[in-house]
Amino acid sequence: MEALWMWPATGLGLGLSPLASGTFGSLLALPLAWWLLGRSRRLQLGLVAVLLVAAMPLCQLASDTLGGKDDGRIVADEIVAFPVAVLGQAAARQPLAMAGAFVAYRVLDATKPPPVAQVEAVAGGVGIVLDDLVAALYAWLLVAGGLALWRRRAI
Repeated sequence: MEALWMWPATGLGLGLSPLASGTFGSLLALPLAWWLLGRSRRLQLGLVAVLLVAAMPLCQLASDTLGGKDDGRIVADEIVAFPVAVLGQAAARQPLAMAGAFVAYRVLDATKPPPVAQVEAVAGGVGIVLDDLVAALYAWLLVAGGLALWRRRAI
């Protein structure tokens, strides 16, 4: 039974990569984010909220199994949080914009600028997901600013 919920927690095994497991695991978030951007903003927000909440107990179970911390092999949090970086920004469906959002998110998740590091200290699955959510919100600001500058330059 354990293997069944470890599969989504490790991003279908991508999180087991010995190098940059969070980045490899986050690759599954790209098609999810792209698909979500084709939906209404209300549906995007609702689905992302459901995914974020659902990831909390999943990450908690995986954490308990893997030693009680935010183990690098757990990537469900990255997968469900990344779409927040492009939420409501239809222009981010363009490959270059999506790639930029992905890079920004991964850098922010890896470097953990305040308050990302502080919210990671929240116990359990909530903290595991929350730090990725805050990193995605920072990335959203960067993406929104970048897209606004791009639109302004194009005019």
